[in-house]
Amino acid sequence: MIINCEKNFDIKRLTSFKIGGLINEVYFPENINEFEQILNENPNIKVFGNLSNTLVSDSGYDGKIVLTTKMNSVQIDDNKIIADCGVKGPKLAQIACENNLSGLEFMIGFPGSIGGEVYMNASANSQAISDKLSFAICYSPIEKKILKLSNEEMNFSYRKSRCQKDNLIVLQAEFILDKKDKTLIKQQMDENLKFRKEHQPSLSLPNCGSIFKNPQGESAGRLLDSIGAKNMSIGGVKIWKNHANFIVNNNSGSSLDVLTLMFEMFTKVKENYNIELEPEIIFLGGKNQRENELCKILYKK
Repeated sequence: MIINCEKNFDIKRLTSFKIGGLINEVYFPENINEFEQILNENPNIKVFGNLSNTLVSDSGYDGKIVLTTKMNSVQIDDNKIIADCGVKGPKLAQIACENNLSGLEFMIGFPGSIGGEVYMNASANSQAISDKLSFAICYSPIEKKILKLSNEEMNFSYRKSRCQKDNLIVLQAEFILDKKDKTLIKQQMDENLKFRKEHQPSLSLPNCGSIFKNPQGESAGRLLDSIGAKNMSIGGVKIWKNHANFIVNNNSGSSLDVLTLMFEMFTKVKENYNIELEPEIIFLGGKNQRENELCKILYKK
């Protein structure tokens, strides 16, 4: 089986931050069989979807990664939709709408792909992945086999699933949706997009979504706002003017700019509230000494 693999791949154009250097090897599987072969042959390889919540170092990454962007098959059977992990959330929401199927309207504003959204039980606008998911096809690196897990077996909770605990990789998901007039579905999606536009930066401003997770019983955005984060900037990146928990790449910012700004945000909240914010975005790197020093503090590793 010949699988598409690119060496010294320039990742920058694919990342939501529009930041990143050369990756040693990038695999692009097109189906579950190819994906399984890659994972079996490359234990501990890192898997990414749409790179919508990932900061990649400008110094690049020496290892191998998998990108699921070519796993984009969608099957419809009456009120059921089966989607591969690489299908983008907005695309699936639109396909559901065109087929008069309701339950995925919240995905219209998500830049990510289905694999990541199932992994973290993505939610917004009073809807969540766990509401409509029937089953997920996952790969277990520990057992080296494919598992078919029901909604109940996925152990969903707020922004969590069994995938985090058992290190599972989502390959495919089935959703059972509700029949509804497409006009009403589109109306809801338009409202969701309007809400997102008011509360999150447009993707025309390169960003990775929320930078830090909300501490239990608190809001990361509120904490950051209270310490004046909206006035903070470093190099080519700055805090978004409308929400203190978003960093935007304003002027050809670097990965070190982002990590340095994250460190300043983290430090000021810790000094003022004795709360250590936990990053929500993923970092891929390891070749830059200063970035490694910052990551040891921010990511506790």
